[in-house]
Amino acid sequence: MAEIANQFGQFNLKPEIITALTKIGFTQPTAVQAKLIPAVLQGKDVVGQSQTGSGKTHTFLIPILNQLEQKKQYVQAVITTPSRELAAQITKAAKTFAQQVNADITVAEYVGGTDKLRQIKQLENSQPQLVIGTPGRIKDLVASGALKLHAVHTMVVDEADMTLDMGFLNEVDYIAGAMPEDLQTLVFSATMPEKLKPFLKKYMDNPRFEAIPVSTVIADTIDNWLLATKSKDKNDVIYQVLTTGNPYLALVFANTKERAKEIASNLRGRGLKVAEIHGDIEPRERRRVMKAIQNLEFQYVVATDLAARGIDIEGVSHVINDDIPAELEFFVHRVGRTGRNGMPGLAITLYGPDEEAEVAELEALGIDFKAMQLKNDEFVPVKDRRARTQRVATTKKLDPTMIGMVKKKKKTVKPGYKRRIKSAIQRKNQMDRRISKREEMRAVRKANKKRGESQ
Repeated sequence: MAEIANQFGQFNLKPEIITALTKIGFTQPTAVQAKLIPAVLQGKDVVGQSQTGSGKTHTFLIPILNQLEQKKQYVQAVITTPSRELAAQITKAAKTFAQQVNADITVAEYVGGTDKLRQIKQLENSQPQLVIGTPGRIKDLVASGALKLHAVHTMVVDEADMTLDMGFLNEVDYIAGAMPEDLQTLVFSATMPEKLKPFLKKYMDNPRFEAIPVSTVIADTIDNWLLATKSKDKNDVIYQVLTTGNPYLALVFANTKERAKEIASNLRGRGLKVAEIHGDIEPRERRRVMKAIQNLEFQYVVATDLAARGIDIEGVSHVINDDIPAELEFFVHRVGRTGRNGMPGLAITLYGPDEEAEVAELEALGIDFKAMQLKNDEFVPVKDRRARTQRVATTKKLDPTMIGMVKKKKKTVKPGYKRRIKSAIQRKNQMDRRISKREEMRAVRKANKKRGESQ
């Protein structure tokens, strides 16, 4: 009777797949699963634009295991992902699912920072049926001749935009080039950058494209609060927020790894036990920290946006944004860490008076903010956020590089000159932020490229 009640039955999956899904608690498809699983089962190429928490992992795992020839021991499907943490997460989900289908299904995880020579030796004896890993390590194993991809029928590129940003698309290109021409390609990405389109065109045949709107991803159970920092020390505010709400598990997100280190160090200095997840933490230490977090040894975790895309921590009650992320879509990834499985979640975003434009952009995405303030160790609502921020904005000091322009404009006063000066200041601020973000991304790509070469 359990199999009949399972709504995944509408996809005409094998009986053992339906039974396995029921055992792992999957009875009702998410929006992305309902829209894309039928197309994948038909053998079509698919592009799914979907955010973290939408159920995309099983959107490709279910069809892959449904089509797997269990008695044939060769590589039948490959899943690439840009981070080791995400590879570990997908591998765990795949193994849990596969064991319920058939204990003999072989799933292998290949990522940097692990013993490559040992993996090559193991591959000489037998090939796994499902491969999951980072592009650099999979490419190395293919190039060595150890990993055989000549009979693969499905390739999944997960978090494609992040793969592009981190400079791994050439490796993915190499891996795909080692596969048959009639390959089924499934690409999942939060955004669709222009630079990704040549890859899609090269490997995909009239793909089915499906975008799941942001509004369906941020759970209704999540409250979004705005907290103005004004002239306060942000470290003080974060400590206050964390110690006022007594969260079950809080994730504090920072825009850079340097800032993440600063926050973690400050909180430790105040007596809190804090875990860090960012690019400067060595792979072995990251795995140890992640295991400790999963075992609830930490109540507070400080992370960068890499963690927002690469890890899945159960039981997150609070998400604290130290700053509004430079890429606004990352806001959705961050907030999506809480409010899972119908549980309540709280996301608190710290912001300054110069970030009203970014807040407005997030509101335009459909994010409903509630302005709050901390008074006597208690959160209380703010009646009119915009009126207060506008008053602050009128007293804000001008950027020194803009002062000359302002004086020059005042000599020839024309209607609307104040508006033009304000627009010029906004353009200057936006340009500064873009340049800073570009430099940071360049540094990340360079570091990842070096890391990939050493894998």
